[in-house]
Amino acid sequence: MNLSGLFVSFGLLLIAMSVHEFAHGWTAYKLGDNTAKYSGRLTLNPLAHIDPFGTILLPLLFFISTQGRFVFGSAKPVPINYLALKNPKRDFIWIGLSGPLANFLFAFLLSLLLRLAGRTPVIEATIGNLMLINVILGTFNLIPIPPLDGSRVLAGLLPENLASAYAAIEPYGFIIVLALVVMGIFDMLIWPMVSVILKLLMLGA
Repeated sequence: MNLSGLFVSFGLLLIAMSVHEFAHGWTAYKLGDNTAKYSGRLTLNPLAHIDPFGTILLPLLFFISTQGRFVFGSAKPVPINYLALKNPKRDFIWIGLSGPLANFLFAFLLSLLLRLAGRTPVIEATIGNLMLINVILGTFNLIPIPPLDGSRVLAGLLPENLASAYAAIEPYGFIIVLALVVMGIFDMLIWPMVSVILKLLMLGA
């Protein structure tokens, strides 16, 4: 991937992350929490979701560490007031799941668009890459390591005492994630899942 490819992938990543964070905020709003709405986060505008580290530095780190093969990042987390939720324990799970599910749904809609659109190389590459980024983002966030969404789901399923102890590792979460990427765990676990999901979306058809 050259620098032009980096900028294109970064733009597509911003779209996927905006869908992801909007889903978190919208779900929380529907479950009784207005925090995201009043924070200006119920929007698909990428500017509202940019985080200096996760959205800018992290993609550059992935780009450099993978020698230009891969770009990945994260958006600024949507603020959630769990005390405002109707059923915090249950709703915690749904809010966590909503981001990845939104990315998978978006990827599915893109697969339909790809079938309807003309199969020119530029259109196919752009839509295909956006599909791939959404599937990667959704799959990656299901990893149960705080602050990724999978940890929200697991914390919602655990008893209160275990959930509190589990949440305590969140300050070290990104260090753990980066270590797993460097160790190759990402390649062993995430890519096979991404491949299965893409096949279900009939990308290769």
